[in-house]
Amino acid sequence: MPITDISLEEGASITHPDLVDLAGCRIGAGARIGPFVQIRAGSRVGARCKVSSHSVLGPSVELGEGVFVGHGVVIGHAEGGTVPADGARPTRIGPGASLGSRATVLPGVTIGRGAMIGAGAVVGGDVPDFALVVGVPGRVVGDARDRRGLEPHDPAGRLDEVAAR
Repeated sequence: MPITDISLEEGASITHPDLVDLAGCRIGAGARIGPFVQIRAGSRVGARCKVSSHSVLGPSVELGEGVFVGHGVVIGHAEGGTVPADGARPTRIGPGASLGSRATVLPGVTIGRGAMIGAGAVVGGDVPDFALVVGVPGRVVGDARDRRGLEPHDPAGRLDEVAAR
């Protein structure tokens, strides 16, 4: 599979370069790209993103910093491989957002920062910051920050370090 005309920033990694199809895109510092991933022209993967196997980023997709893309996710228009015509909205995924396996995000949609998209959801409209979205069609069912009394997931203990500063 080809890798053509890409910008790969420092620390970015492609786990299996022979098993990806990347063309005319930019991969940010520290980002990780899994096998069998396709990224089309004009797309940008932000710093420290993870794009899991079998995922497709259509043309003009923008992933903010620290976005997690699960296995088999499709973002934007996956066919054709050309940049959309002038005036077409890019598909934007905000910093820290997380997309569950097999989720689909339609072209021109903006997903807010910290939003969580459930596995298999089909997102056809814009999603606010920190929204929890599930279903087909995708609908907001909660706030990703609402842990209902649970302790924050912090296996490395870094939240305590930040609070102590």
